[in-house]
Amino acid sequence: MTAAQRESARQERAQRESQENHVSGATVWLTGLPSAGKTTIAYELAGRLRAEGRRVEVLDGDEIRDFLSAGLGFSRADRHTNVQRIGFVSELLARNGVLVLVPVIAPFADSREAVRARHQAAGTGYVEVHVATPVEVCSVRDVKGLYAKQAAGEISGLTGVDDPYEEPESPDLRIESQDQTVRESAAALHALLTERGLA
Repeated sequence: MTAAQRESARQERAQRESQENHVSGATVWLTGLPSAGKTTIAYELAGRLRAEGRRVEVLDGDEIRDFLSAGLGFSRADRHTNVQRIGFVSELLARNGVLVLVPVIAPFADSREAVRARHQAAGTGYVEVHVATPVEVCSVRDVKGLYAKQAAGEISGLTGVDDPYEEPESPDLRIESQDQTVRESAAALHALLTERGLA
């Protein structure tokens, strides 16, 4: 084998290894009512993906509120700003090879569409998942006691009760969490990501 042939073979091998090691990032946005199960499903899936060697981050809506969006209220404008901040961070991480799971209510369709458009403009993967748990089930779960506080008149503006929630019309996946376990819900999402080459 000549030196030129050896160099050509080395370059082909390097290119093949680079392609094998390249992992595309993406944002997986889980939207739904309070206590729908978004965060629980996201952390279940994150654990599974990390066990498979995938780089994963969960952008928990409550944590974002405490840090990145501290000071924002719950007006429509503030909710939109919060969602856009999360969308910016998730796209930044995703474009750098991270699979970003975003369990955030994001009640307004135009806010979610703006996030999708940001990803599309950058050529970054985006998957929208509607955790479509009925409000009656969410209010029974009431993980944070929000439904009880709203019923007692202690708070107002609860999404899906006395504040609007615009359901996604055509999500990439709709999860009926009341009809399956957390593990089954995470498995359904994992299957979708695998089908799209993201897991």
